[in-house]
Amino acid sequence: MKRLTGSGHLRMGRALFLLVVPLCAAAQEQEAGHAYPTIDRVLFVHTCARERPERPQTEMLYKCSCAIDAIARELDYATYVEGSTAFHAAQIAGPRGTEVRESTTGKQWADRYRTVHDRAYEQCFIR
Repeated sequence: MKRLTGSGHLRMGRALFLLVVPLCAAAQEQEAGHAYPTIDRVLFVHTCARERPERPQTEMLYKCSCAIDAIARELDYATYVEGSTAFHAAQIAGPRGTEVRESTTGKQWADRYRTVHDRAYEQCFIR
């Protein structure tokens, strides 16, 4: 059996760190009430990947999964639903979209969602 040198310990420690950190984050996410229904996660990833057809699908599945996980760490599920609904509704043309765009509450929800969404995309190298 080969004995690990200083750099070998470092590589093994880094590998353990990369394995444990996501598990801890997932446990904290569940405890903090940031558990999202699977269908919402799947729909987000599907939409995100579909918006980038020029990139390999597997790459986008990983990156988009990263993004919804990052969003879930920042927004509880109810806030995610409110924000994403306001964000998407504000993009509707005509009077229906105008109602959301001109609503103070709708604008605040959409702005918060957009900020968290953009930060998640940046963290996960989507752009």
